[in-house]
Amino acid sequence: MTFSPPLISQSDPPLPPWENLPTMYDLPSENPEEKGLPDEFHFLQPLLLYLTFQPLNWSPELIFSAADMNLYYDLQHPLWYKRPDWFGVVGGSKLYHGQDLRLSYVTWQEPANPFVVVELLSPGTEDEDLGNTKTAQGKPPTKWEVYESILRIPYYIVFSRYTNELRAFHLVGGHYEPMNLTTGLLLMPELELSLGLWQGSFRGISKLWLRWFTLAGELIPEPSEEAITATERAILAEQEATEAKRKAEKLAERLRQLGINPDESDDNS
Repeated sequence: MTFSPPLISQSDPPLPPWENLPTMYDLPSENPEEKGLPDEFHFLQPLLLYLTFQPLNWSPELIFSAADMNLYYDLQHPLWYKRPDWFGVVGGSKLYHGQDLRLSYVTWQEPANPFVVVELLSPGTEDEDLGNTKTAQGKPPTKWEVYESILRIPYYIVFSRYTNELRAFHLVGGHYEPMNLTTGLLLMPELELSLGLWQGSFRGISKLWLRWFTLAGELIPEPSEEAITATERAILAEQEATEAKRKAEKLAERLRQLGINPDESDDNS
């Protein structure tokens, strides 16, 4: 008896995987509080923030930032944590106790709380990220409550890759107040930095990215851009040297036409 496999219906042609297969947001997680592991955007966007977070008025050794790291915030409930998509700290050692990489950021063991937090909107997290949910009885506080009232983080940024909407909040009088953009940038004078949207290519992906600028609106380059800039400077210097040599040779030829030998030293005259 010959076995015939059952026919599987499909469209003709088959649907592409992004229309046909489930995403991390559709699948259950072992931890019901976790929506899933970071997608590619949640890896690249925090990486760009990490690479360009360079407060100009702080020593590099006192600047720390991290992505998708457990942020512990309550000594009375030491297992409670939030996991920001990205956060930046100034005023603390780059290394834990000055000698080791951190496995987490435990605020009561550190000299400074985060100064700025960025959350990237994902399906199902919008309400909590924007402060529209309240703490359920017996449950840990929401992100908004932790950032605003417990850690009192001065700047809280929310960015949606789906609408390219950038929303920012500044801690004023103990409460978050919406921030306005100045020439398209969110100014943070305490860091001598600003945060804004940039249309460009990062790791070969061209899109609208969130990244750090100076207060004057100049891009803070990440390492690969610095390498390109150094190469461009070297090429420009070589071009300038070639042009200077060409002009010198042209001048020497003109002097010879006038009966002057440019190779003779003035000391021999």
